[in-house]
Amino acid sequence: MGRRLLMLALPSLGGTFAMSAFNLADTYFVSRLGTGPLAAMGFTFPIVMIVGSISRGLGMGATAVISQCIGEGDHAQARRITTHTFFLALIVVSTLSAIGLLSMDFVFTRLGASGEILTLVKQFMTIWYLGVIFMVVPMFAEGIIRATGDTVSSSAIMVAGASLNVVLDPVLIFGIGVFPAMGLRGAAVATILTRAFTLVAGVFILHHRHRLIEWALPTPSAMWASWRRVLHIGVPSSATALLVPISSAVITRIVAGFGPEAVAACGAGGRLEMFAFMIPMSLGMSLVPFIGQNWGAGRRDRVELCRKYSNRFALYWGVCCALAFMLSSRWMAGLFTEDPLVLNILSMYLCIIPLGYGMREVHRFIGFSFNAVGRPMDSAAINVIRVLVLLIPLAYLGSRLLGIQGVFWGSVAADVLAAIAAVAWSQRVFTRRWSAASSPLSRADAG
Repeated sequence: MGRRLLMLALPSLGGTFAMSAFNLADTYFVSRLGTGPLAAMGFTFPIVMIVGSISRGLGMGATAVISQCIGEGDHAQARRITTHTFFLALIVVSTLSAIGLLSMDFVFTRLGASGEILTLVKQFMTIWYLGVIFMVVPMFAEGIIRATGDTVSSSAIMVAGASLNVVLDPVLIFGIGVFPAMGLRGAAVATILTRAFTLVAGVFILHHRHRLIEWALPTPSAMWASWRRVLHIGVPSSATALLVPISSAVITRIVAGFGPEAVAACGAGGRLEMFAFMIPMSLGMSLVPFIGQNWGAGRRDRVELCRKYSNRFALYWGVCCALAFMLSSRWMAGLFTEDPLVLNILSMYLCIIPLGYGMREVHRFIGFSFNAVGRPMDSAAINVIRVLVLLIPLAYLGSRLLGIQGVFWGSVAADVLAAIAAVAWSQRVFTRRWSAASSPLSRADAG
């Protein structure tokens, strides 16, 4: 089973590396424009995360339900739910775009942006919101592809998209040949064009390789039945995922009190640490379809071994990342800025925050396992504990006691305490869950 997990996770590694490179490329090229645009990018980060979290949460619902259908051998049902999910994605897109465009001034001024930086933020986000369909729908498509166990195709799409973004960023930001220099707007346009490519590629693979799209117009009753199954997991998952960018927005507001340099440093740090998460995220992306299919097939032994291996790996990986970031913090910070204050804060970020990475991944993996077996409220509960009970209060308290360094130490403390609580919670829930699933009727209800 360890080999099977490795086979699922390794192709995903290319995809998670690509997405980290995607975000890092944006940050790197924008940093060449100066501290102001880099700070503006930092202010957009929480909102981009919010939209991504809603999309990933709903996609998580689709991935879990479709993987269970595949585990049960019901390909026709999987195809219907896939098709109906795309209609749901279009409704989500329209809503997010309208709300985002109407609320930019209100949201970003309350995050602490003002003056020229606020103008730069609005330039970026106007283009971003107008193209939000290309941000949301590909996340659904890639999650459904993974639900089939085809992590290779999903990863290939992300790698191709990230490669295209690396090419388009300098062309559109700085201007090359016939293309004019667009500055921060160019980064937004490059993102839209790249994600449009991934949308087309994802739909093509779902239709031609996996036969999971029906082109006939569904009836409202059939579509609603599919939506209910997806939303049962997707809504709590989205709400749970939203806690991360909401906390990021709150912490950005706290950090903004220490100046735009602090926002620029933390924004760059957030993009850099995505590289620390790419390997465990590859495993995490495989957990939902793996656990979901084995849960649908009634294989308790494989589910339990998967949970044990993933948590053990998270801890080992966290220790390695913490050491690597601490030893190279000054060098990595120097890649993004020459401003002494930004350099010092970013170096501090990279020395402290990684100390909590291992426990953060344990917490994240437990949330994935809850969603995979149809327990989204438990996933939501452990995330509420981490963000609202621990992270925000501890970060604020740390800022009052130790300044910007205290914000970082508060995050580490939250990661450690939340993981301990999640482990205890999962042991209790899964013991009861297997008892409840011992009869065929109970297992059908869980699916």
